[in-house]
Order: sequence, then C-alpha cells, then structure tokens
Amino acid sequence: MAGAVTPPSVILASASPRRRELLTLVGIAHSVEPADVDESIHADEAPAVYAERLARAKASAIGASDDSSLTIGADTIVVIDDRVLGKPRDRAEAAGMLRTLGGRTHTVYTAVAVRRGRRTVSAVEHVAVTFRPLTDAAIASYIDTGEPMDKAGAYGIQGFGATIVQRIDGDYFAVMGLPLGTLIALMDQVGVRYDFGRLS
Repeated sequence: MAGAVTPPSVILASASPRRRELLTLVGIAHSVEPADVDESIHADEAPAVYAERLARAKASAIGASDDSSLTIGADTIVVIDDRVLGKPRDRAEAAGMLRTLGGRTHTVYTAVAVRRGRRTVSAVEHVAVTFRPLTDAAIASYIDTGEPMDKAGAYGIQGFGATIVQRIDGDYFAVMGLPLGTLIALMDQVGVRYDFGRLS
C-alpha cells in the first residue's frame, strides 16, 4: 500500500523469560539481545533512580548500535527496610530474604526504558506487595522448587510465589517485570503506536 510505514523491529535487551512472555502475550513480536551492563548500585542511590538508570543503560547498550529498531530495557528490584534485595546467591540467602519478607509489605520497583534512534524515554512503576506469614518449612519447600533462585527478592509472583502473596497494590505486570501499560505509553512517546498486537 502506498504510504504504508513499516513498523520498527523490537529488541528486548533482557534475558528474562517473564518479559518475553509478557511481550508475546500482547502480540509484540521481538528478538532478544541481553545487555551486559554493570548493575552495581551507587552510594546513596535511591531505589527508583537505580532501577531507572539500569533500564536506560540496558536499552542504550543495545539500541546505540541499531537506530532503526525499538529497544526495550527493564529492571526490577525488591526493597524492604531501605534494603535492595537482588537475586539470591544460594539457598541460605534466599531463605533469609523470604524470612524478611514473610508477613510484611515490601516495594517492587520496575523501570522500563524505550530507545528509538537517539532518543530514550523511561518510567518507573512501584508496587506494594504483602506476603502472608511464612514458616521455615514453607520457605524451605518453596526454595526446593528452584523458583526463587533467579529472581529479585527470591520469589516470582507468576509461579508458585503467587501462593505466598497476600495482596498487591499497583501494577501486577510490574511485579512480573514489565509494566505493559507503561511500556505502550513510552512507545507512543517515541512515535511507535500499539494497536492490540499491531505496531505502526
């Protein structure tokens, strides 16, 4: 068709299978090129600032070499008592995290960044998540599933972890790792329109 615009290809700068699933869920075809960036937190860096910096760094690391594509970067962190909980290094650390989270409310910050050409836009969603109380036996059984070991805060809300979450206040998909409504709004800011699976 004369005048038709070819939508940009989409690159996900993340190895997260959850983020892949979410993009697929809403019909956004994409390729995956995980970004290799330094994820060290800076001294006195606020959690939201830290997450957004990493999301932008990931999008820029991949998008800088491909001006024609739309690159998505994201980062999710779990925070409680002003402490950032990353991915546990071993069972003992996972158990310690879950013990800290049990019966309490923590905050999940997910930042998403979109880069197209030389322009990068980003935003951060924060969600309050409350766990039901957890016994040591329940924690051990959950760790036995293997699910906690590759996730910030040692849990995944979309898997077995759904059964230890009592309530959430905010965007469920942000807790999974990619706030879809926010993503669509950011894509629009860089000139890419989403129409229920179609991009233009």
